[in-house]
Amino acid sequence: MNEGVFPMVYGGNLQAQFSELVDFPLGTTILTRDDWREYKAALQDVEVIVSSWGGPIVDDEFLAAAPNFKLYLYGAGSVKSLMSESAWEKGVRITSAAAMNAIPVAEFTLSQIIFSLKHGWRKQREYRADPNSRIFHDSEMPGCYLRKVGIISLGLIGRKVCEMLRPFDFEVLAYDPFASQDLADELGVKLVSLEDLFAQSDVVSLHAPWLPETENMIHYDLFSKMKQGASFINTARGALVNENDLVRVMKERPDLSAVLDVTDPEPIAHDSPLLDCPNIVITPHIAGAFGQECQRMGQAMADELRRYLNGKPLHWEITQEQLARMA
Repeated sequence: MNEGVFPMVYGGNLQAQFSELVDFPLGTTILTRDDWREYKAALQDVEVIVSSWGGPIVDDEFLAAAPNFKLYLYGAGSVKSLMSESAWEKGVRITSAAAMNAIPVAEFTLSQIIFSLKHGWRKQREYRADPNSRIFHDSEMPGCYLRKVGIISLGLIGRKVCEMLRPFDFEVLAYDPFASQDLADELGVKLVSLEDLFAQSDVVSLHAPWLPETENMIHYDLFSKMKQGASFINTARGALVNENDLVRVMKERPDLSAVLDVTDPEPIAHDSPLLDCPNIVITPHIAGAFGQECQRMGQAMADELRRYLNGKPLHWEITQEQLARMA
């Protein structure tokens, strides 16, 4: 994994947990993508790799160096680029902590949904510009009672957001072309078209994966349908949004607000037109796991290792078929 990641993801008592379960042939040496070739002898007998951000790409060269490799414990999110066709053919199994990383993203999203329904960012701007603008009753403010929240995609994060919204007095709308009615019923959401979701929701939150077919899926026609005073939140990926269209609508509709935790590219270009829109709030991709939150991902991998060693099913295993629809 990348330098510095090990103590962040596998800190606390996690190293002791792993030491009770397995032998580390290299002791405390952490291999990276740049130097693993220097340790090919140690990799010969390795059955399990404990990793995180910056984990190895399992291609033909790596498989030749680690012929006994069977389980990849990836204590981070997306595994899209890690497994080659040869790895799948050889039967290497991979498990990811993406579901653990989904928790802080969902928590961040929940905070922004509630804050947006109180017009928090808009009021902050207005109050800073003119303290006398403070008003106690704003007929345009949606508030959090009997309002509609739209969730785009019911993947790991979208489902977690829906679960966190349960205690509130919201009607939750969802768009996901792959979601079944049974899943919608389980989550307590109403499936609608993407157009209806934008037209009806007081807050729209985007959680779709970044795939070729999802690039620029959110565009001007959808933004222009948004309700008076509505808000848009993106914690997915910047490439899913046509940012020029977003800027255009936000300038035409100062009643709207957007919270972007992701942009395209990242970091954001210093001359990006997004920065010129006062009703667009940009945060630097902070929704995912940070600090001690990262150890939740490491704990998930320690738990997976116990299941593997005890011959039990893995909770977070990803198959080649599943990966085709994942980010």
